[in-house]
Amino acid sequence: MNKKLDTKLVMAIIATGLMSFCGVLIETAGNITFPVLMREFHVNMATVQWMTTCYLLMAAIIMPLSAYFKKNFAKRKLFFIAALLFLLGLIIDASATNFILLVSGRALQGAATGIALPLMFNIILEQAPSNKIGLLMGIGTMITAVAPALGPTFGGLVVNSLGWRYIFIFIIPIIIIALILGIIFIKNIDQQSLKRTKLDLHGFISIALSFAGLIISFSNLATIQQQPVKFILPLILGVICLLYFSRHELKTNQPLINIRLLQEKQFTQGLSAYFLFQINTLGLSFILPNYVQLVNHQTAMIAGLLVLPGGALGAICSPISGRLLDQYGARKPILIGATLEIISSLLFSIFATNLTSTKIALFYGLTMLGIGLIMGNIMTHSLSLLPTTQNADGNTLFNMMQQFAGATGTAVISAIMQLVQQKSTATLATNKTIAGARAALIVLVVVVFVGIYLLHKATCTKK
Repeated sequence: MNKKLDTKLVMAIIATGLMSFCGVLIETAGNITFPVLMREFHVNMATVQWMTTCYLLMAAIIMPLSAYFKKNFAKRKLFFIAALLFLLGLIIDASATNFILLVSGRALQGAATGIALPLMFNIILEQAPSNKIGLLMGIGTMITAVAPALGPTFGGLVVNSLGWRYIFIFIIPIIIIALILGIIFIKNIDQQSLKRTKLDLHGFISIALSFAGLIISFSNLATIQQQPVKFILPLILGVICLLYFSRHELKTNQPLINIRLLQEKQFTQGLSAYFLFQINTLGLSFILPNYVQLVNHQTAMIAGLLVLPGGALGAICSPISGRLLDQYGARKPILIGATLEIISSLLFSIFATNLTSTKIALFYGLTMLGIGLIMGNIMTHSLSLLPTTQNADGNTLFNMMQQFAGATGTAVISAIMQLVQQKSTATLATNKTIAGARAALIVLVVVVFVGIYLLHKATCTKK
């Protein structure tokens, strides 16, 4: 039976989505500001990257708590706390007098996103009519997907005309609007079902240390030849803590995340595909601006404008693809998106030595159209394979994977490019950059093919 779409529900989704949108917008806009910040605060490239790394790390650490938050706190209160944290982070960043304060503000914004993003999807899964879930998941995905498309252009315009502080100042009114919308439209329909459960402190500390170790390790991957210890030690810490977390969660009566749901094979395949396609998207978002500026000798503004149409296309496609899922099931739109991903990744690798502005805009448009058909739908489909009682845990895992891919994907692709450039025998810096970009694009072809195989398996009808 078809039910009408509740306007209040849509506004609640927009309120929670705006916070995630702003977090990612600042992240991608901030990349444009790195040279300016390095000069102003007298820090190097490895240090300035903590603007992004700290944000993603805090979001990844907070997200495992989303199932616990759901059981113990009303949704409106959670959102109110997240909005205040984000506002405080923006005020600190807009007025920061040193780099430590700047990173602290980003950490608060990451914590806020870690609360708000899972909250948005939990609201959809709990309150949306069954025949509208795909559409609303698409709207949620679209809100967050628009940000990477707008970020570089927004950052370039603001930095060139007003200065980097205005990136944070312009976001403050958006968060205030989100806060007002959330207070008005987020319903506490679960108020009666709240129960005080004990926080799995051992689980939380171990997964937090695991994420910290792995993210710091991958952030140091580019310097593995010069300083291997900075890569190896955090990696060992991350792996040990992850193994401890997995063992502990299977033993405890009140796990932080019910990881037993990973025994559902198709859910795990969908989750893994989601992770790989996120890495592909973020990898391209690192390769292409560098290629445009260092190989094609265009400005950062041009680099941002070239990826803007593709990013916008993918974002607009997300709710449409969700509607296709509601009507025809998940497999058809996902496999159409997979086909576009194959075509675009092969085109990028084939033309890697001669990527003109036209080719970049066209190939990236195909990539993002494919992503728009895949990401929201594979999440919706995978969560539908779980019992309703496990949706919060499944949602947590998807959001954790998104943030972890964000923290590691760019670092890995950056390291591949730098290592190939160091090994290249080319005499010109431009040719070294082309060699690094080509190697990274070939790696992404492999990532896409593995992801497509997992998509096929995840959406097959069970016999």
